Amino acid sequence: MKIIAVGMNYAAHNKELHHSLELSEPTIFMKSDSSLLKDGKPFFIPDFSSEIHYETEIVVKIDRLGKNIAERFAHRYYNEVTVGIDFTARDLQNKLRAQGLPWEISKAFDNSAVLGTFVPVERVGDVNRIPFHLDINGKTVQEGNTQDMLFPVDKIIAYVSRFFTLKIGDLIYTGTPVGVGPVKIDDHLQGYIGEQKLLDFFVR
Repeated sequence: MKIIAVGMNYAAHNKELHHSLELSEPTIFMKSDSSLLKDGKPFFIPDFSSEIHYETEIVVKIDRLGKNIAERFAHRYYNEVTVGIDFTARDLQNKLRAQGLPWEISKAFDNSAVLGTFVPVERVGDVNRIPFHLDINGKTVQEGNTQDMLFPVDKIIAYVSRFFTLKIGDLIYTGTPVGVGPVKIDDHLQGYIGEQKLLDFFVR
């Protein structure tokens, strides 16, 4: 089972992190299977970072085996979505980026991929117009809509399937909108698609 993630997929988020690249293809990175955190279990802030940021994302679950998938057929390879958090050790990421080094450890550490409850695509409507948001301690801190993606879901699937065989159960984190920020101990995070609460956990 793979966790495939897309970076820099919302223009406004790229600006907040001072990315000025003109992207012609999705930016892909991977998380490890031990990154997965689900079933409402708490997230424990790791000791190697003092700046853990939330990044709220729509997550797609692959349900068919596929390789070199044409974009026009990509919708056949998933039927469930949810909201998730791509936790990022921002201080570590910034340090590694400044040195021109890979920053995998700032993204793929244990429990960094929080996963909500999956719902059928039919329940959320058009996958290219999914509204989602994150509340922390009852206050909305991040909002997005998949219509603002630079690379929509089906294009992402077509692109990554050129390099990786997609298998049943693989997860694709599709990128985060503007509004990322830090978490602290005892924060209560709740993630929504529309008004459906699909994610609910605490930071410890």
